[in-house]
Amino acid sequence: MPVDIEQILEAAEKLGQLVAQHPAVEKYKQAQKSVADDPDASRLVAEFDRQLQRLAQQEHSGMPVTDAQRQQLESLQTRIVSHIKIKALNLANVEFVDLLRRVNQTIQRPVMSESATGAATASKLSVPPA
Repeated sequence: MPVDIEQILEAAEKLGQLVAQHPAVEKYKQAQKSVADDPDASRLVAEFDRQLQRLAQQEHSGMPVTDAQRQQLESLQTRIVSHIKIKALNLANVEFVDLLRRVNQTIQRPVMSESATGAATASKLSVPPA
């Protein structure tokens, strides 16, 4: 029996609620809050974003990025990745993205196996070139 879009969306809503209860989601939210509440971490991230945006605009206008600008960005990036709260956020982000990837793969598995079966059947039915 065919399934309509509303049934799929209802099931997706329930799945989303389950995913939201996973510890990786809470850990990610807490790590985001920790970085947002830390003035030093927030300043570092904001400065890095500003520099990236400025350099992107500079490149877009046809001006090359200088070695000094590149060094300044790398120095800032080194300070960011060594900040303990930002490290925790990056680790939590990896766990969160991995959870979403695994859920997505599980959702896609039945669809892909059916389409692979259908493709194999279709290729067997196709007429070989003369």
